[in-house]
Amino acid sequence: MSQCLCLGLEACFLCLAHATNDFQKTSFTIENYLLTTHISVRTMTKIALPIAAICLIAFIVFSVIDSTAFAGPWLIAFFLSLSIGFRAYAALEGFSFTLLIFAAVTTALYYPQYFSTWHGVKLASFFTPLLQIIMFGMGTEMGIKDFAGVIKMPKAVLIGLFGHFTFMPLAGYTLARLFNFPPEIAAGVVLIGSMPCGMASNVMSYLANANLALSVTLTAIATLLSPFLTPLLMKVLGGQFIKVDALAMMWEIIKIVVIPIGAGLLFNRFFKGKVSWLDKIMPLISMFGIAFIIVIIVAAGRDNLIVIGPALIVCALIHNTTGYLFGFWIGKLFRLPERDARTIAIEVGMQNGGLASGLAKAMGKAATLGLAPAIFGPLMNITGSILASYWHRNPPPVEKENAMISRPGNEVTGLKVDELTS
Repeated sequence: MSQCLCLGLEACFLCLAHATNDFQKTSFTIENYLLTTHISVRTMTKIALPIAAICLIAFIVFSVIDSTAFAGPWLIAFFLSLSIGFRAYAALEGFSFTLLIFAAVTTALYYPQYFSTWHGVKLASFFTPLLQIIMFGMGTEMGIKDFAGVIKMPKAVLIGLFGHFTFMPLAGYTLARLFNFPPEIAAGVVLIGSMPCGMASNVMSYLANANLALSVTLTAIATLLSPFLTPLLMKVLGGQFIKVDALAMMWEIIKIVVIPIGAGLLFNRFFKGKVSWLDKIMPLISMFGIAFIIVIIVAAGRDNLIVIGPALIVCALIHNTTGYLFGFWIGKLFRLPERDARTIAIEVGMQNGGLASGLAKAMGKAATLGLAPAIFGPLMNITGSILASYWHRNPPPVEKENAMISRPGNEVTGLKVDELTS
């Protein structure tokens, strides 16, 4: 927005310059204004971190003196300030959106009454349309070649799918039993473990120097399999806690996932690049949609979350990190390249939390069954970003060799290791 404002002011200044025959003086004014604006924005992001520290101290003080009414706004301001402050540093900028989610969740916990209805309309009724729009956007970024990847790299795809649809549901079921959650909360843990991969895993794979083509293929194939495997897994494992209608769940997944993605694929095939505004707006709609869904679920399940929230956070971290470990080492066990093993680690460890939330709402249990997806989703983004950042700083061995080969002075400058060995 600040860039648009600057451009608008620049145009005004240029018109004024022509009118007064003082173009040189006006250009100097523009440059000074742009420089001042840039400095002020940068300064604002940097002072946001000290402000966040002050807000955190205020929150702790008001919490200690048992003044909840005053503590809430300070905690919300803390997350907002931290989100703004992180944008000043490249290494932390990726966590900015997740911190905004935390601010929104905190708002829902302290003021749940504002997130139930709006002018008589239940806000939860927007879940399915929002998810369908998000999945349509996912489809617009896909092509037939993404599904054809299973033919090019069948071993890696099969290993990734096996790990995703076996370890994660079984780990979810085991953790739900160990933590002794109430039946509907426990079923929610199994539900998030039975989900396909999410689009966030593709971003993490890209940042982690992993195999992006494999990541996209795994996401695409897992999503197509989800109408069959997710209801089956929920019937077998989640059915130990609650009654599950597998056929109804299958139809919900087809409505939420398969039909919108199919429409997105057709759009990508015939209109790709012809509707540029849609390419720009879809990421914003996706971010808003996920944030909206999480906030509504948290507000609806506030009382349950206050009681079992800490245990759910610990459960989410265990589930998520063990998924990364299992995915990576099963890839290594089957002698996959390092980049493929990293990809499978991320694809196994990260689930589609938005779809899980939508299914919980469709089952009429958003306040209980939907709590685990609401907690697991943001935490997955944090752990995924940390893992991707670590791997980004430590590229796979082949990439290190390529970098050495391409250094000036070597005889085979610019060639890749795989080209040398082919």
